[in-house]
Amino acid sequence: MVEALDILAIAAHPDDIELAAGGTLALCVRQGLQVGALDLTRGELGTRGTPELRAKETAAATAVLGLSVRENLELPDGNITTAGLGGVIEILRKWRPRIVMTHPEVCRHPDHRATHILVRDACYYAGLKKMNTSTGTYVVPWRPKHLLYFAEVKHFEPTFVVDVTSTWEQRMQALRCYGSQVHNPDYKETSEEPETYISNAGFFEWIEARARTYGHLIGCTYGEAFQHNGTLGTANLGMFLNMEAPFQ
Repeated sequence: MVEALDILAIAAHPDDIELAAGGTLALCVRQGLQVGALDLTRGELGTRGTPELRAKETAAATAVLGLSVRENLELPDGNITTAGLGGVIEILRKWRPRIVMTHPEVCRHPDHRATHILVRDACYYAGLKKMNTSTGTYVVPWRPKHLLYFAEVKHFEPTFVVDVTSTWEQRMQALRCYGSQVHNPDYKETSEEPETYISNAGFFEWIEARARTYGHLIGCTYGEAFQHNGTLGTANLGMFLNMEAPFQ
């Protein structure tokens, strides 16, 4: 029985988390951490597939990554606003994650930008004693210790990079669970569905190229990049800098 999470990843649509941070989440699960995910919408405006199909794909991907919990807030796709603030606060107080990760400030998709603002604000307001949840009921306040942003398409200067070489195949298996969204020669939901940015055959090549680029920065094969919302500190420099990296 999960009482609290070490890490909670929050994203606008089912598959966003797998696209950006699947290797990191799988790695943290292997390391014994309690890891969960929250999708804000069902992705009902998606060009391909249906919300029902994407829910099945999400369940399959969640199992591959080994996540402890995954929920969907069912906010309206294409209209993520501050109306969802109370719901996100409720989830944060329910699962009490030490670390939250979400979309960066500069994004290609408007829903991702809106999610960045919503999650950033919710992480703050969730710690206020007099801030109610979406149901108007009182829940013990909770504020995550760390807020991280994962890399997407736009230019991104990472605070740190996670070596996901050991979980690369697992994260790609999770991503391929979304057969209606990413490139999948066997997908035939409807012949009228057009090709999209991520269903293009070359998209997986770009995913690998991005991971190899970030990995090269820290001397590994595959990396996933993150920005930290604040300033990191340590009282143990040896433990903090415990990974070999090329001199830059």
